[in-house]
Amino acid sequence: MKAISIRDAVIEDSGLILHFVRELARYEKAEHEVVATQRDIETSIFGEDSTVKALVCETESGPIGFAVYFYNYSTWQGKNGLYLEDLYVSPEHRGFGAGKALLKHLAKIAVSKGCGRFEWSVLDWNKPAIDFYDSIGAKPKSEWIGYQLAGQALTDFSES
Repeated sequence: MKAISIRDAVIEDSGLILHFVRELARYEKAEHEVVATQRDIETSIFGEDSTVKALVCETESGPIGFAVYFYNYSTWQGKNGLYLEDLYVSPEHRGFGAGKALLKHLAKIAVSKGCGRFEWSVLDWNKPAIDFYDSIGAKPKSEWIGYQLAGQALTDFSES
């Protein structure tokens, strides 16, 4: 069993985070959609007004994965929630508990901050991830459909 450690990311990890983002995008067959630069990561995650946080997962051999999260809010609960934007462990390091360790670390953060929930999304074709999430007691949302405005549609709507 590999010794796994998790630490808060620092600005010097920006290139590493971008590397993992690209690996994740490749896995999701969407590498062409990654437009972020290292500078974007530096300012969006580590900038003075950032509302985003990141973690780095490591073993004795070095970094093996990451997670990026932020706090959202539930008006019904009157509490913040923790939203996991991305969690990724490089393929050669899977099966040793790194993903579960990252999720547990995030769950502890959520509990310590008084969050009412811990949420994330998963692609509907990602059966290994879905099976894993089911195994830890996570439940899929069944009544909600995610929507987004992005790119030109976002710009057009904002200007209409």
